Amino acid sequence: MTDIHQHQLPSGMTVLAQPMPWLRTAAFTLSLRAGVQDEPMDQSGLSSLVCEMVQRGAGHHNSRDLVAIQDNLGMDRNSGVATATVSFGGAMPRESIRDAILLYADIVRRPHLPSDQLDDALMMMLHELRAIEDEPAQRVMRRLREMHYGKRLGRGSQGTNESLSSLTMKQVQEFYQSHYNATESILTVAGDIRPDEIFAIAEEAFGDWKSGEPCPMPVPDGNPGYEHLQADSSQTHIGFSFPNIWYGHKDYFRMRAGIGILSDGMSSRLFDRVREKRGLCYTVSASCHSLRNAGGVFGYAGTTPQRAQETLDVTLGEIQNLADDLEQQELDRWKVRIESALIMEQESSASRASSLASDFIQIGRAMPTEELSAMIESLTLDDVRDYWKQHQPADYRIVTLGVEPLTVK
Repeated sequence: MTDIHQHQLPSGMTVLAQPMPWLRTAAFTLSLRAGVQDEPMDQSGLSSLVCEMVQRGAGHHNSRDLVAIQDNLGMDRNSGVATATVSFGGAMPRESIRDAILLYADIVRRPHLPSDQLDDALMMMLHELRAIEDEPAQRVMRRLREMHYGKRLGRGSQGTNESLSSLTMKQVQEFYQSHYNATESILTVAGDIRPDEIFAIAEEAFGDWKSGEPCPMPVPDGNPGYEHLQADSSQTHIGFSFPNIWYGHKDYFRMRAGIGILSDGMSSRLFDRVREKRGLCYTVSASCHSLRNAGGVFGYAGTTPQRAQETLDVTLGEIQNLADDLEQQELDRWKVRIESALIMEQESSASRASSLASDFIQIGRAMPTEELSAMIESLTLDDVRDYWKQHQPADYRIVTLGVEPLTVK
């Protein structure tokens, strides 16, 4: 694997470049500190609305021009808002990377923010929100995340019907002016590239961009508890979470290996012991989630009302008793899955660019693949067992949706 190259622009933007000369593609991720946590509490959904509006014309191009140019560059593009950041990205033939970066410099630095398209953007967001509300599993997990992290850090990026109906063009413009700047921004590029050329392009595109005041990270303020969402349904949806350490913590991979044994793949404990052997549910899973200063394990199970209580009890029991009967072959299988994912990432410039950005946001540096691989390989069964015995899950947040509430012990 080739080295990761880092460069700091005068504006404050960090640029990371990793050559992958065996590929024919290049990809970038551009992340700005303009996420959900920066919205005023009564303007939920504003960060997503601004993300949409900046892409409706920029520089010398109207909205249709931007789409045509991206298609002509062969871009497979994406954008989205997370708790702390808004991100724009794309993968393309290597020859297009310069034009793509310059185009997105126009999008984030010189957007038109056309007021005559505000209603269309809001209507699109309302449709997306209604689609989520029509999906029971997403409703459960959306509410669970809010319980876990609190209203500021845990709320969804889509907003609510009430908040979207009240958002104005002035609020869009004010949020853009306050948060779209070079401070704590990150540009990552991976693929068949030369780092010196990428740094020169970044200087041209973002070197004189304005800076702003860094925003402090809010403190999570969620609370344990149980909440039932009443619904006339033939299914019961169960979401659960508990606080845990975040990516970047020295013990993160000792914890992560345990969750992998529980829920990574069809041979994992939850899939095998809850779904296959007992036939309690049609799906069950658990995964880790991290913010910069907090983390958690989030899980979901879908089942019938008749089997819902047993599904909840058995699932939480498997988590609580994880350290009691760990086997070496379980850890070995998880390591193979992680190594396989790392190998696959080397075939995708988009995946690597995204990983570079995620690492830098979470831990302040990009972790080389070799370092991550070595950390995974060095884990022992005692490492995993000791961590989980010393850090028993507690303070559960549980949300269910269905005909009858469940009993939480």
